[in-house]
Amino acid sequence: MTKTFIVGILNTTPDSYFDGGKFESIESAVKRAGEMLEEGADIIEIGGESTGPGSKEVSEEEETSRTIEIIKAIKEKYPEAKLSIDTYKSSVAKLSIDAGVAMVNDVTAGRGDPKMFQVISNSDVKYVIMFSKDEIARTTINNTQYDDVTATIKKFLNDRMEIAIKSGVSKDSIILDPSLGHFVSSDSKYSFEIIKNLNQFKKLGCPIFVSPSRKSFLAGSENLPTKDRLPSTIVSSAIAVLNGATYIRTHDVAEVRRGCEMASYFLDQ
Repeated sequence: MTKTFIVGILNTTPDSYFDGGKFESIESAVKRAGEMLEEGADIIEIGGESTGPGSKEVSEEEETSRTIEIIKAIKEKYPEAKLSIDTYKSSVAKLSIDAGVAMVNDVTAGRGDPKMFQVISNSDVKYVIMFSKDEIARTTINNTQYDDVTATIKKFLNDRMEIAIKSGVSKDSIILDPSLGHFVSSDSKYSFEIIKNLNQFKKLGCPIFVSPSRKSFLAGSENLPTKDRLPSTIVSSAIAVLNGATYIRTHDVAEVRRGCEMASYFLDQ
């Protein structure tokens, strides 16, 4: 069966849009990590700074205090667990790599910290390059319009990938995230178009990473709150797999894994 890697979200922040404030302590974070591993997570991604609309910037020291000891505690209890760090700061990435993470997910694609590519090139971790309409890490709520959103994102990802490679990052380590939700536009049509056209991004020669989990574009005609977006999260994740995604990032590991496994059966027919 075609393998889809499920990336479980573990935010250690007070202000993340869905799970903020739930896993700030080491004990609660390790407990949740264990639950996600039992539910079938292939990777657990720790995030110590929210980058959603209205979120607040935190210092390197604060982000480090929210993440590094938790990473060490998870690795101590679950030494075989594969972990990722969601950060755009090279210093946090370096400390996380030293603590045992196998992936760095950078929402700024290296624009937020010029030292990031050097840190990645000096390691053997996977590196997620993500599109964002905003040059800063925190995304804004703008009704951005595109003549061709697929072409725009594809060019951005290709350009950032080329710069990373010229800076010493191995292409084999690069994973591409075309992005969804407010990182692209508050106009939900673009997120659906991106999921529909994922195979276009695969032509760049790297695995595709997608994170639709409970995002605003899944609110639908009823304008559902985050707590009611699980069905649309499962459906959009499964369609993303059918259209070429290799990594699916989610808050709801068991449910989304099952949906993606079902999609994979169709790919193998």
